[in-house]
Amino acid sequence: MLGVSAALQSQLSGIKNIELGLLAMGLSRAEVKALSPQVAEWSDIGDAIERPMKTYSSGMQSRLKFAISTAVKQEILLVDEALSTGDATFKQKAQERMEDFIDGAGTVFLVAHSSRTIAQYCSRAIWLHKGEIINDGPCEVVNRQYDHWSRLVSMREYGKASGFIVRMKRENPKNRVIFDTEAAKFMAKD
Repeated sequence: MLGVSAALQSQLSGIKNIELGLLAMGLSRAEVKALSPQVAEWSDIGDAIERPMKTYSSGMQSRLKFAISTAVKQEILLVDEALSTGDATFKQKAQERMEDFIDGAGTVFLVAHSSRTIAQYCSRAIWLHKGEIINDGPCEVVNRQYDHWSRLVSMREYGKASGFIVRMKRENPKNRVIFDTEAAKFMAKD
């Protein structure tokens, strides 16, 4: 979604943004023409599809961006908090679409603050804090740590929360993102 978002123009209608987004994803004009009505329908924003995107609520914009981004199976999908917006019906549709994408062997980079969402869709989590990797590992481990830190912050235990971050960084000093595909290629060379 991050890539599609950069291509969209707020002054253009939803349907024109669908066309622009699909073109930015590398589809031909013929493919765009064939796929656009399905994307518009899936976004479920009704007649608003003909209005400029700048008139949309943030939820409507998220629906449209998500519909465009997931219209075509990609090797990599970047999703930034899209599953946390919208009503219950849209959330269910988005969850089903994400599951289809993941089942199709795609790689999803999901940005979320919800441990539940991360646990549902991911096998691995990277906890970032102020641009720094705090931990990188199995979701259940990283989520548990993040949730503990989050509880400390919500209770205004800022000193303890900062101390916890320092401890996590000390316990995980070599946090460096290595993608599973990179590791597999490296291991295959031996």
